[in-house]
Amino acid sequence: MVMLCSCSAEKKEHFFENPSKSISVEFKLNAEKAASYKVLYQNKTVIDSSLLGIIREDASFYNNLEIISVSSPKPVTDHYTMLQGKRKNRSYSANEYKAQLKNDLGNRIDIIFQISENGVAFRYHFPENSSEIKKIVEEKTTYNFSTQTKSWLQPMSKAKTGWSETNPSYEENYLMEIPVNTPSPIGEGWVYPALFNTADTWLLVSEAALGKTYCGTRLKYNTKAHALQVTFPQTEEIFPNGALNPESKLPWFTPWRIIAIGDLKTITESTLGTDLAEKAIDMDTSFIETGLSSWSWVLLKDDFTTFETSMKFIDYASDMKWPFCLIDADWDTKIGFEKMKNLVDYAATKNVKINVWYNSSGSWNSTPYHPKGKLLTHEDRVSEFKKLNDIGVSGVKIDFFGGDGQSMIAYYHDILKDAAAHKLMVNFHGATLPRGWQRTYPHLVTVEAIKGEEFITFVQENADLQPSHCAMLPFARNAFDPMDFTPMVLDSIPNITRKTTPAFELALPTLFLSGIQHIAEIPEGMEKQPQFVRDYIKAIPANWDESKFIAGYPGKYVIMARKKGDSWFITGINGENTVKKISIDLSFITKEKGFIITDNDNNGFSQTTLEPSANMSINMQAHGGFVMKF
Repeated sequence: MVMLCSCSAEKKEHFFENPSKSISVEFKLNAEKAASYKVLYQNKTVIDSSLLGIIREDASFYNNLEIISVSSPKPVTDHYTMLQGKRKNRSYSANEYKAQLKNDLGNRIDIIFQISENGVAFRYHFPENSSEIKKIVEEKTTYNFSTQTKSWLQPMSKAKTGWSETNPSYEENYLMEIPVNTPSPIGEGWVYPALFNTADTWLLVSEAALGKTYCGTRLKYNTKAHALQVTFPQTEEIFPNGALNPESKLPWFTPWRIIAIGDLKTITESTLGTDLAEKAIDMDTSFIETGLSSWSWVLLKDDFTTFETSMKFIDYASDMKWPFCLIDADWDTKIGFEKMKNLVDYAATKNVKINVWYNSSGSWNSTPYHPKGKLLTHEDRVSEFKKLNDIGVSGVKIDFFGGDGQSMIAYYHDILKDAAAHKLMVNFHGATLPRGWQRTYPHLVTVEAIKGEEFITFVQENADLQPSHCAMLPFARNAFDPMDFTPMVLDSIPNITRKTTPAFELALPTLFLSGIQHIAEIPEGMEKQPQFVRDYIKAIPANWDESKFIAGYPGKYVIMARKKGDSWFITGINGENTVKKISIDLSFITKEKGFIITDNDNNGFSQTTLEPSANMSINMQAHGGFVMKF
């Protein structure tokens, strides 16, 4: 590592910047000799002086620090491909700076910054060697936004609340355009990704490279520091008898704290969440496939997890040219392994693969659904996954995790590693935010971690909020990571008045990003749709070569363009209860003609041919939407 001149460690301030100099970071020690940073975008402060530091049980790395050295910028580049998400081929470049510090006892800590073209990332590193387990009790990282900053935030739920004590599962509604110092209504802070608008600049804050030696974190407003602070999980969020807070031998890297910075186009197109994730493990990826899936549970619920219904939904998937059918909870008794093999074999004749549901939990909640308690140890997983291999199941949906404590995070990693060894795709539900794990484990095809379609089927209040909720998600929850919203009801939801139009619903599978899109609509509802709608749905991809932000505002509306092969899909939804007329630029599309599907005046669909241009006018009904394909 090249160091600056010896006098640099004595400088009061150090300045880090990205290659284009559009983003810079001021790093220094304050009066208490605590490390701090400030972020500037295009020479404007977007995060004011904020604190850095770690407190371990055995030593403080928060104040009374001394800078040993600060490195010169080291160029960092990375090129990688993804099997799912907004962009297949991804590139990352940044300038890396390392500040080496020591505390008053001589213990060492490094703070590593990477300043890229669209963001800032930093992490802590304990470089010393120790076989003794070190334990972190508090992380002092803060984000000091001006009080004029607007925020779009999802509250963290109270652990062990909700149905059968299944919280937290990242399943709350967003609060939108609130002051940054607004207390969380639940009292447990805010989940990632957290969206902010300050000084005409947008920032999206999250974390990446969350390994087995750290807990998942969240943000909580510190009234003394007047800033949002990175905080640890609630006491209950552990695997039984496991660790809550981070602990590890040394050397030890913490996860990256990541901040995407720019306009809304930068935020929605950013891949920072995977750019900073750990690289893919060494594994066979030939079994991994993406696409749409049928499943009965979301609209039909528990009584229809039967052999007969499963046959029907396999045929439905085949008719729609979807590669998957998901069979949900209690299949082990309502269908059984022997008949499940019959279903898998039948599905294979229809070019459909079967995924099955599991309950992750042991004693941390009282959920009755099963198979339950079958994945708690490595030996359990090997036994169960071998049974699934024997009958030809292609993947597992695993539900009802217990939070973000370090031991629970380790449980996720252990499941993913064992599933990789048995060539099973994985879908986590009732789960934490994946934080870029889909890069590290390419067979992690999707994760729920959102108040999705099933909640809309439960109570009218969620259906009333759906339009603005869906128009929020591309800017935050679904910006970096796959999201199993299980979208699209074109016909009706039992006992619920749907507030979205048919074209709004039709737009969701191309708006949302998920390696497998589990479609909520059932065969009877699909039969009612025009042939041109069914034909469009048959050709929807679940991974993309390219994505572009066209227009939008969080919670109000969004228009995205996604490319697969030679085809462009343009998708828009209106989150507000007013008609919108929007001008969009599609001059980047070279195709001469395509079509648009919109709402008609009879609560149905209309299809029209059109040519892409630089000044196209789009009309969206209140809570409506559209899809285009070129």
